[in-house]
Amino acid sequence: MASESLAATVAATSGVLFDFDGPVCDVFAGHPAPGVARELAAMLAEIDATTGEQALETDDPMEVLRLAPRVSEDAVHRIEEALTSAEVSAVKAAGDPVTGAMDSLRAAHASGRRVAIVSNNSAACVREFLSLHSLDRFVHQVIGRAPNRPDLMKPSPFSLERAAKELGVKASTCTLIGDSTTDIEAAARAGSMAIGFANKPGKEASLAAAGARTIVTAMATVAEALLTPPLTR
Repeated sequence: MASESLAATVAATSGVLFDFDGPVCDVFAGHPAPGVARELAAMLAEIDATTGEQALETDDPMEVLRLAPRVSEDAVHRIEEALTSAEVSAVKAAGDPVTGAMDSLRAAHASGRRVAIVSNNSAACVREFLSLHSLDRFVHQVIGRAPNRPDLMKPSPFSLERAAKELGVKASTCTLIGDSTTDIEAAARAGSMAIGFANKPGKEASLAAAGARTIVTAMATVAEALLTPPLTR
């Protein structure tokens, strides 16, 4: 996808979709992700030693959940429940929203656009964080991880397509703000636009290669752009 200015992308946007972990919240800032991943891997190892050993090689809790279907449906349910519980606990200790996130949500809402959080994290943890920081008033829909269906997490377009439907806007006029290549790939598969949030050095190239229309390094930049109303509704 060709590079396009932030202003042009935002002007064509009627539905703003925010990824959660990165653009809005550093979910595991207070409860580091590697520790959570180890706990989930140990749980998986109790059910199936071989898959559990594979799970111990990752420090990403989501990747442990992705491995669970190799074992059994019961394993998926158990890991899903444990991960959701860990996420809800984690966001309570995560601290303040990412700098510029509150302003971005507020600006998107005030501009008349439809706003959703679209996340691989559980809806329960997203709602907990939004409520804790009084951000829920700026968000029309929360589309979290489909319970017990890790195959539908981004880069699957499922959550974006659902968000567009529930917001009542066309997927082609939605823009996802995400900090990972899976976010950008999911947007492309849904026929939506994407703004890459390069919140760490070196991310710009991978986000651009994945198809981001434009790249920002601060959410405050997104907030400023969203102050203008969309050209299409």
